[in-house]
Amino acid sequence: MNSPVKLLSVGALTLDTILRVDTLPARQGKFIASDGVQIASGMASSAACAARRVGADVSLWASAGDDLVGDQLVAGIEAEGVDCGFVRRVSGARSALSAILVDTHGERIIVPFYDKLAQADPEALPTQDLAAFDAVLVDVRWPGAAALALAAARAIGRPAILDADTAPRDVLERLLPLASHIVASEPAAFILCGEEQGPQQACEALARRTDAFVAVTGGAAGTWWFDRSIGSVRHVAAPRIKAVDTLAAGDVFHGAFAVGLAEAMPIERTLRFASAAAALKCLRFGGRLGAPDRAETLAMMAAHWPAD
Repeated sequence: MNSPVKLLSVGALTLDTILRVDTLPARQGKFIASDGVQIASGMASSAACAARRVGADVSLWASAGDDLVGDQLVAGIEAEGVDCGFVRRVSGARSALSAILVDTHGERIIVPFYDKLAQADPEALPTQDLAAFDAVLVDVRWPGAAALALAAARAIGRPAILDADTAPRDVLERLLPLASHIVASEPAAFILCGEEQGPQQACEALARRTDAFVAVTGGAAGTWWFDRSIGSVRHVAAPRIKAVDTLAAGDVFHGAFAVGLAEAMPIERTLRFASAAAALKCLRFGGRLGAPDRAETLAMMAAHWPAD
């Protein structure tokens, strides 16, 4: 690989308090955690950190309050080597918070808080030089910024990648036609296509609605993607692992996917690269802190897809 590809990641920046418990609570009460961390995170921010670890130069466009939490968030993401020069600080707004419980099987409960003032639509892109980036990745947590970034990237022929996750249907419908690449979680695909469809059927239904590349991620079940060259859905299996913490696995997947795409990897190799990175993350507690580096990711690929 020559010089690193450059990515712009757009969306959520939150202060996550992550606590590990034996089982997720089914009733009210007090529960003692066996481990805990507090980190700067959020979908786009975690994806940015993951992309940085696997070899990209990354800039983050997010929105935070002008409070002490915002200072902590920026410092935390900058410590990963991500450029936070585009992070907007909104006077009088509160930065986003998230409380997360993770059980011994790696499953989690997430309770986020976003201040509407901090998440208000931006008036313009933070830079007019999107051509300096090899790809743009957005999440669904800051829809106004996501729409601006997707439209501008696609207009100049850059990959405009949508991390389509659980969100109001109108947000998903707004962003879907703007993207050149849509990688949707199963919940997002079901919001758009109906829960009576499985992920394979939802992937095909989404692909029929757009000219974009479409994939639907299913965690341990792997990823379904629509191959327009043959007009049908194909599947990439996920590496088989015993998950410790699935938190941020999707974000790591999207960050690695964006890197592979920007590096012009063949699409199936890109999906394997992303799957390997996400699987490695699941082996480690701490959300995005478990994101692997490039050497680890390539080693996982070689172990699971020797002919790749």
